[in-house]
Amino acid sequence: MAQHLALLIHDANAVLIGNGNLDAIERFFSPEYVVNVTGQRIAGGHDIVRKVLSSILKSFPDIQVEINVLLEGEDRIAWLRTLKGTHKVAFKGFPSSGQEIIWCDMVTSQIQDGKIVQEWVVTDLAERLLLSRKNRAYPT
Repeated sequence: MAQHLALLIHDANAVLIGNGNLDAIERFFSPEYVVNVTGQRIAGGHDIVRKVLSSILKSFPDIQVEINVLLEGEDRIAWLRTLKGTHKVAFKGFPSSGQEIIWCDMVTSQIQDGKIVQEWVVTDLAERLLLSRKNRAYPT
């Protein structure tokens, strides 16, 4: 069972983020999908996945993703996602920096009937976006 979970996570990230194929969301996520991020529980099913991924793919058009599985259980998997891309379009209030941003997401995914039904995510994307503004070279 555990190898199946790792394969699902690798495939979902390769297809949805690596290839930008958002038409495949239903293949990987339950219609009842819920994400827990920074103390917020956000229900939204396929729509929330599409909204978040569309925004990321638009803002970081050359995005690359790397997955490292940390721990596998019967119906849950803990994994680290490292993303790298050039910040070309404003993202969640952060103006484009034109810089390469590298950030990590720590994720625990719950799988049911071969689909991701719930995730708990901790990300350092906002911190990396803030640092890119601070480190940005401004003409004097």
